[in-house]
Amino acid sequence: MTTQADQRAHQPARRVLVTGASSGIGAATATLLAERGWYVLAVARRKDKLDELATHPQIDSYVCDITHDDEVAALASWVEQGGGLDVLINNAGGAIGMDSVEGGSIDEWRWMYEINVLGTKRMISTFLPMLRKAADSSGGADILTVTSTAGFTPYEGGGGYNAAKYAAHAMMQVLRLELNGEPIRVIDIAPGMVKTDEFALNRFRGDSARSQSVYANVDRPLLAEDVALTIASALELPAHVNLDLVTVKPVAQSAQHKTHRGPLRTKPSDA
Repeated sequence: MTTQADQRAHQPARRVLVTGASSGIGAATATLLAERGWYVLAVARRKDKLDELATHPQIDSYVCDITHDDEVAALASWVEQGGGLDVLINNAGGAIGMDSVEGGSIDEWRWMYEINVLGTKRMISTFLPMLRKAADSSGGADILTVTSTAGFTPYEGGGGYNAAKYAAHAMMQVLRLELNGEPIRVIDIAPGMVKTDEFALNRFRGDSARSQSVYANVDRPLLAEDVALTIASALELPAHVNLDLVTVKPVAQSAQHKTHRGPLRTKPSDA
């Protein structure tokens, strides 16, 4: 009897494009999928970081700023010439500042909206025709977007990032409705606290001490590799199984406003 694993072993490697692939969750996802036999198109703005990834035989890279129409159009042409696309992973994003709604910088809010929302929308609009071709030939395709628990749990100082991730989360919900009846999965992966080299550092404008304090004394915060494993697991389910929304947090983080600091220990049971 032929199993699904046997069938996958005889199929060409699925082609997946990962934005924001130069560091953090994007780099970890590109690496893990490549190690699992996927053919990965790693996309980001920093060529030096992409060149490091592209030393893997299953990874090719392309320098692109997804906030620019012409660069995304050129990327699409490159992808089409290379054989198209089965999966789009919208991972590029970020946060700047912890200012109030009143005091927040319009320019910083604009940047967060451009990268988290409009960049994602631009990628979907550009690559959906290509994904439809893949779905026609192979029976399925995927659009996976990395949002955030900030997309449905607001917190003080997070107004700009909350607004951007709320919008990205809503966009995935609407897209899933619009694609109803097509064999294209829409997957929303929403991480909570993830300790990476750059996210908090960028948010606090290079203040290393402040960025490290976010994770201080937290027993095993998530790492980029944990989120990458969640993404791979969602994509490698049978094509008819869709994980609409996956919220992934460290055990120490029960909610945006409740993170335990110190070792995790069991308590005596109530009498």
